[in-house]
Amino acid sequence: MKILCSVDPKHLKLTPHDDLIYKSFREVFPNLSIAKLNEDEMKSPEGKNKWRPFCEQFKDIIEDYSMGTLLRADCTDEYSEQNSILATRIQFYAIELARNREGLNDLIRQKFKPKKLTKNS
Repeated sequence: MKILCSVDPKHLKLTPHDDLIYKSFREVFPNLSIAKLNEDEMKSPEGKNKWRPFCEQFKDIIEDYSMGTLLRADCTDEYSEQNSILATRIQFYAIELARNREGLNDLIRQKFKPKKLTKNS
C-alpha cells in the first residue's frame, strides 16, 4: 500500500515478467472487471476452471506462484478485513498489474497520500 501511495503505479514493476503476465491475463480475462472483484465468481467452479490454467502457465517462472496472498477486492480502498480476499500470488500480480497499467490504482495514490512529517509529529 505504501508503494502504491508513493510511486506512480503505471511505472511500478512487480516482477521481471510483468509484460507477459499482463498480456496473458488480458487474453484469458479480457472483460474481467478488476475495479471491484467478486470473490464468489473467482472461486466458483467455473472461475476456478478458468483461473487454474492461467496460473499454471507461470509455475516455472514465478517463484511461489500458487502461494496465498491478500488482494484488495475494491481497488479504491486500502487493505482491511472487509476489503481483502485470499488469492494466489500470480492472481495478485495479474490483477494489480492490470490495475496499475489501466489507471485504476491512480486514485489510491491521491486518496491515501503519505502525510508529510512536521516538527511536531
